[in-house]
Amino acid sequence: MFSKTNLISTLVTTLWGFFGGWLLWGMIGDPMLTEHTINSGLMKEMPDMALLALGCLIAGFSFSSIYSKWARGTHGVSHGAQFGIWLGVLIGLGSGLIDHSTSNLLDLTGTIINAVIYIVHFAIMGILASLVYGKFASEN
Repeated sequence: MFSKTNLISTLVTTLWGFFGGWLLWGMIGDPMLTEHTINSGLMKEMPDMALLALGCLIAGFSFSSIYSKWARGTHGVSHGAQFGIWLGVLIGLGSGLIDHSTSNLLDLTGTIINAVIYIVHFAIMGILASLVYGKFASEN
């Protein structure tokens, strides 16, 4: 769990979580999701950067740790993308539809847009984790 490879993967996926999240949700998704938000004022103008970074670190470590168990030594790009896509479907589409059915955050179109962003985000995260594990796993 605290292997050199997992720690490097955690660092890489944390950085992607932070900066990729900013790119996908902040730059690309925000203009699309704004018109599908049901209640205004829910999102903060400026996030708490320390908690955002901590959340990305926890997500990166969890993602890398679970990926290492799931991959079982097979670390191809398509394998990492597949893992990320399934995680994106779970969180983005599964949890997104549950949230849509129980709250007034986004309309259905916004929920689907957000799910697609999650799937892309985690697919890229999976590719990055697979590249790190493919490169460094044999060195542990």
